[in-house]
Amino acid sequence: MTRQTYIAFAGAGSLTLLLGALIFQALGYAPCMLCVWQRWPHAMAVGVAGVALWDKDHAFWPVLGALCALTTAGIGGYHAGVEQGWWAGPSVCAGGGDALSGLSGADLLSTAAPETIIRCDEIAWMFLGLSMATWNMVMSLGLALVWFYALRVPKKGRKPLSL
Repeated sequence: MTRQTYIAFAGAGSLTLLLGALIFQALGYAPCMLCVWQRWPHAMAVGVAGVALWDKDHAFWPVLGALCALTTAGIGGYHAGVEQGWWAGPSVCAGGGDALSGLSGADLLSTAAPETIIRCDEIAWMFLGLSMATWNMVMSLGLALVWFYALRVPKKGRKPLSL
């Protein structure tokens, strides 16, 4: 396989994970702040893949794509730890008082308040014992490996890059 094939695969993987998150949201699984943060590096990786498929001469693009995948994996790992109670999450979405402190009693009883506060420390969906944040971390680490492998695949007539 060529470098461009690996780049296309990695970009398609990020696009698939991003679309999957949007489908879950459309099905009623509202994202918390950390869920949204995990989406941005995937969107960037899709853009990087598009540029890398056009600009075939620079090894910079696979490195940037791998950094995007590692970033979302890191956020996903942090989020998974918050869900498991291994460490505290941001106070605005993880059960801290700050998220509710600015709301009056009427706000708390209104129908809008529960929909706007999505807790990061609650697992909304699991598959095979892993939350969506954990799955994002695992799959994003795999995509980072694909990006790094794309970097190592030699162009025709050249030696492989060493890391």
